[in-house]
Amino acid sequence: SDMTRTVAVGHVTEEMQRVYDIVLDAQLAGIACCKAGVSGREVDGAARRVIEAAGYGDAFGHGFGHGVGLEIHEAPTANPRSIEVLDKNMLITIEPGIYLPGVGGVRIEDLVLVTSDGCEVLNHDPKDQPVL
Repeated sequence: SDMTRTVAVGHVTEEMQRVYDIVLDAQLAGIACCKAGVSGREVDGAARRVIEAAGYGDAFGHGFGHGVGLEIHEAPTANPRSIEVLDKNMLITIEPGIYLPGVGGVRIEDLVLVTSDGCEVLNHDPKDQPVL
């Protein structure tokens, strides 16, 4: 499996709370788009548009997700160049992120099972940003 949650230590700045909320909105947009018959590029684009609209497009430097099977990183991919089409019962990660050098970064990652009419999020850890 593959899963990430971001936590804050001590306190959360206004900027990093905003970044967290943008990444969560991007992840939810990608999840809403993810289903059999949709390309990895389309799923990536749904999330990437949220991050770009918020002004952080340059800070999202990796793909939105990848397949998980016998290897932790395998096809299909969900990135701007991906032409692979998702099929029912594929497992992929949903992992947008924003990374600000010298400030901090946020990634929220879940593993999903692609279905014919959507996807099922397989891990159920809370997505609120805890402060330790």
